[in-house]
Amino acid sequence: MTFKNKFAAMAASAALLAGAQGAMAGGHLEEITVAYFLEWPMPFQYAKATGMYDEAMGVKVNWVSFDTGTAMSAAMASGDIHISVSQGVPPFVVAVSAGQDIKMVDVAVSYSENDNCVVSEALEIDKDSAGELAGKKVAVPLGTAAHFGFLKQMEHFDISLDSLEIVDMAPAESAAALAQGSIDMACGWGGALRRMMEHGNVLLTGAEKEELGILVFDATSAPANFVAEEGELLSKFLSVTAKANDMWNSGENTDEMLPVIAKDAGMDLDAAKATLDNFIFPSAEEQLGEKWLGGGVADFMKGVADVFVASGSIDGALESYEGAVNAGPLTAASEM
Repeated sequence: MTFKNKFAAMAASAALLAGAQGAMAGGHLEEITVAYFLEWPMPFQYAKATGMYDEAMGVKVNWVSFDTGTAMSAAMASGDIHISVSQGVPPFVVAVSAGQDIKMVDVAVSYSENDNCVVSEALEIDKDSAGELAGKKVAVPLGTAAHFGFLKQMEHFDISLDSLEIVDMAPAESAAALAQGSIDMACGWGGALRRMMEHGNVLLTGAEKEELGILVFDATSAPANFVAEEGELLSKFLSVTAKANDMWNSGENTDEMLPVIAKDAGMDLDAAKATLDNFIFPSAEEQLGEKWLGGGVADFMKGVADVFVASGSIDGALESYEGAVNAGPLTAASEM
């Protein structure tokens, strides 16, 4: 199956799952299930590990780790997941564009250095010789932030996608493949990206990517029916997340929080700190402004969708993604 056909099939699957997305009982849940990533340390994990969510929400919170945001979309479509924390914008856009009714309710984290593509050191290719990537084998986790960044970088360097052998591979697997020399470039994030960097180099830094309009941030997302029927529960969840972010952002709780976060993320202290140093956690007030949920996020999603359409990765984009953003729960959370 070709790169474009495989991505199209994934989008079609999202559409089918969207139609099967089950209704959730309104206002009577005794427990919820939340998706998150391992090796992706964030302040919410301190609240997760210390029981802050269960206490504030009055329900049992079950946590399930995932490898990609596309898998999160599928789990929300099937009704297995109520909330996804730190889902990448591209997989969210792919699902919404395919007809899945999910909502972005929070900006989980903003980052640019922690998501990138790494070229094998054996090739000695950098931004000045990027054209030499033609004919090379590249591992890309389709439908993710790394995929979007890959497409934008190839567009910037005027490298035809047809000139590359592109394989769909989760970051942890591609990091190992890069180390073994079985691929020429790998794209990913977090701990997997750090392992990739041991065997290669990036073409563009985070700052250089931002200059090209490659913003990288993740969202907290949830099925529309859960947002509508369990709005108060969701707001309590977001309130705890915001409190944990504020605790971290203050810089006064690092010694207490870092070991807990690192353990929960399955990382050692140094690796967790190195990752967190490249993360920005906007406050609820900042998120509700024009840059984020007040308009900027919807505009950015439209840009992501248009890039995917232009590359042939998805069949079409929505006219607007404003309907995929719901700031109501976070607004309520900010008042708790």
